[in-house]
Amino acid sequence: MSIKIAPSLLSADFGNLQRDCEMINNSSADWFHIDVMDGVFVPNISFGTPIITAIAKHASKPLDVHLMIIDPDRYIKNFADLGAKILTIHYEACTHLHRNIQGIKSEGMKAGVALNPHTPVKVLESIISEIDLVCVMSVNPGFGGQSFIESTYNKVLKLKNLIKKKNASTLIEIDGGVNDKNSTKLIEYGADVLVSGNYIFRDPDPNEAIKRLR
Repeated sequence: MSIKIAPSLLSADFGNLQRDCEMINNSSADWFHIDVMDGVFVPNISFGTPIITAIAKHASKPLDVHLMIIDPDRYIKNFADLGAKILTIHYEACTHLHRNIQGIKSEGMKAGVALNPHTPVKVLESIISEIDLVCVMSVNPGFGGQSFIESTYNKVLKLKNLIKKKNASTLIEIDGGVNDKNSTKLIEYGADVLVSGNYIFRDPDPNEAIKRLR
């Protein structure tokens, strides 16, 4: 399977959001990655529904929405209505993870589960076959521009082994500090989707930055 690249709009120029959306549309990137933060689950507040509505209006590629919020089950239908194709919720925010995954799928979206850096892969062992995507946080969630956590490589390897052991088709997504210095190794260890923000949007030529990640 070819590696998917999902530019993170948290690093886009909010004053020129349409321009940056069109850049992604015209690039070799595959998905739009959108972080939703509530200031409670993580110490930051980001996109609300009006911004996502505006992004969806201009985006011609799938919206990969990452909820860093408490009680994500309350908003599943909202994000389906906004046009999300993949909806990722945090393991750490869900008391009833299986029910939440089924809720996402019932709205016609792919179901993702994110793991914070301290959360071990083994917590997903009984449910990995139900999950379409696991988002491995390679920084502590909440802010863009952080440094990549080196122990992520080993975590990706453990996750890949679990997926193979369970004969699942789950994709592995890496989110945080991804650049051309670590992308090759992440792919070698089993990553399927690379989320990248600052590395792409701060490059003078974002299109070339996207190509270098593969």
